[in-house]
Order: sequence, then C-alpha cells, then structure tokens
Amino acid sequence: MKTPRDSPDLHFPEIMNIFKAVSLKIASTMAFAMMGAQGRYLGSEVPLGEIVFARGLFALIPIVLFFGWRGQLRGALRTNRVSAHLVRGSFSVIGTFCTFGALARLPIADVTAIAFIAPLITVVFAAIFLKEQVHAYRWSAVAIGFSGVILMLSPYFHDHAALTTSMIIGLSLALLNAFSSGGATIQIRRLTATESSSAIVIFMTLIVMAASLLTAPFGWRWPTDFELALLVGIGISGGLGQMLFTESYRYAPASFLAPFDYTAMLWAFLLGFWMFGEVPTPYVVGGAVIVAGAGIFVILRERHLGLKRLRDTPMSPISTMADDEADPDAPIAVRAKSR
Repeated sequence: MKTPRDSPDLHFPEIMNIFKAVSLKIASTMAFAMMGAQGRYLGSEVPLGEIVFARGLFALIPIVLFFGWRGQLRGALRTNRVSAHLVRGSFSVIGTFCTFGALARLPIADVTAIAFIAPLITVVFAAIFLKEQVHAYRWSAVAIGFSGVILMLSPYFHDHAALTTSMIIGLSLALLNAFSSGGATIQIRRLTATESSSAIVIFMTLIVMAASLLTAPFGWRWPTDFELALLVGIGISGGLGQMLFTESYRYAPASFLAPFDYTAMLWAFLLGFWMFGEVPTPYVVGGAVIVAGAGIFVILRERHLGLKRLRDTPMSPISTMADDEADPDAPIAVRAKSR
C-alpha cells in the first residue's frame, strides 16, 4: 500500500537536524542582507543594469559549484517548458531591478521590511491564479499584514516636505518587488511539478543576465577596483544565500524554517547602522513586527492545512502541496529574497 510518505509529490527531510537547518537558514538571510548592503553602497555610483548583471554573473559561481557537487547539473538546461521559465524569469527580472533600485533610494531596513509582505501577496495570487481556496483566517492575516505596511509608510506621508521624488520611486520599487516575489513564488509552484531545482535556478539567473544586458547602451562603465570587488561580492553573496537557503531545507520542514526568514530584519538593522548610520524609525520596527506576525500566521496555517490534507487522503498522492511539503530545493523566498 502506498502511503503519503511514499508519494513523489511530498518531501520529508531525510535526516532531521534542527540546529544545522536553522544555522543554514539564518546564514542565508545574512548573505542576502550583505548582498543588499553592497547594492545600496553602489546604488548611486554604478548603473542599475550593471549591478543586476553582476548579481547574475557572479552568482553562477556558487550555484554551479553547489549543483555540480550534488550531481544536478547534467541536463539542467533541458526543458520542454521554456515559456514557463520565461514567465518565472520575468518576475525575477522585475524583482531584481526593483530591489537594487529601491536600495539606492531607501534605508536597507525599510526595503527589507516592505519585502516581508511577499508571502501575503502569494496568498492573494494563489487564490486568483491557482484557484486555491483561501478562508477567512488567511484573508484576515493578509489584511493585518497590509496594515503593517501602511504603518511603515505613514511617516513618509505625514511629512510631505520630506517625501522626495527619489523616495516615492524607492517606495514604489520596494512594493513592486514584493508583488513580483509573490508572482515568482506562484510560478515556481507550477514549475516544480516537472522541472529540477537546478533548471529553475539556472534559467532564472541566465534570463536576468540577458535582460540586464539590454541596459548596457545606457551608460555602463568599467568599474573601479573597489566597485568591481563589491559587484563580485553582490553576486557571490546572492548565490551563496540561495545555496544556504536551499540546503537548510534538507534538514527540517519548510514550515518550521520559514519564520526564520524574518531574521533578515536583524541583519538589515545592523548593516544599515554600521555601514550607513541608518536607524530605523519606530514605525518601521512596529510595521515589520505586524507584517512578520501575519506572515508567520500564514505559514503556520499552511502547515495545518497541509497536515489535514495528509490525514484526509492517506491512500493517494497529494497534488497540491503546502509549503512544508514542497520541494526543498525550490528557490522560494522573501525576496527574496529575488532580491
């Protein structure tokens, strides 16, 4: 008799190692925060498209090494779903450009906190595009989470004199990044049904690089040695963060690890203060707590629903996966982690 554990659609970590899983997950958030800090430093000096290209190019180093070590590179570029990869890549192009564009204009903590709404946007998109049934509990969490965003943004709107054009653009880009992350998550759910993790990650990276090259005629320049070092650092940090994120899910369920994504806020506070003297306002801190709480509620609710589906269908594979049963190698993140 085939049990849920035998189903190819479900994932159970082969070896539970909570300490290792949490350590890897927290390390991944730190790597992404370092990528953001370097991007903020270069944001006013190096053309945006050039930064995005470096993010993709140098990220290939840890990505290729990681998937090569796991023996998952062979056939990574063979696919019958090129259009689906292009859709996923398009979300990543938008998200990556928006992330670095927002970081050039806003404090790291603000951009990071706004990105926390991505899981809530995923709930909305899942209801619209995947026709998932979303009940009052999760809709309530979405509403509360967006109220946290309003709290974070309230200082900008209270002081109209301080709300510069640059800030308006930065806020718009940060919000658009969160929406693109939600869209990317939905597309990844569709791709993981047939595509390998290496294919999803590598196709995404190549598409982002190709799109960024289109901006080369609009002012790219050869960076100084220090700028080049930071560009390499952006790519390495981003690629390493992706690999640490992926590896953490080999040792614990996604629903257990997902709340640790919010440790990114701690790194954003520390790096922002250390590198740029940025001190987050109480509005940002309070709003981030509200958004994080709503996001964690959604995650726990997804776990509850996933376990309920397991109990209700013990004799057959489950085609609709909750986050904790999803492919551990799928690069689903806050943004995200696109970042």
